[in-house]
Amino acid sequence: MAAKTYTVTGMTCSHCVNSVTEEVGRIPGVTGVQVDLTSGAVTVTSAQPVDDTAVAAAVDEAGYERAR
Repeated sequence: MAAKTYTVTGMTCSHCVNSVTEEVGRIPGVTGVQVDLTSGAVTVTSAQPVDDTAVAAAVDEAGYERAR
């Protein structure tokens, strides 16, 4: 089991959280996504480590940006 936390900017409401959760959850191998709206922390759990580029692309698809 692998877990990694990213910071996502631009989220302001529960709809934002749902969008990010849905898009990141579509990445193959992802088993869970936890989003903290207040801090922008997005914790991704998976069976194997997930490619950071895939997470950034999913966050972008949801309409937000992964902080560097």
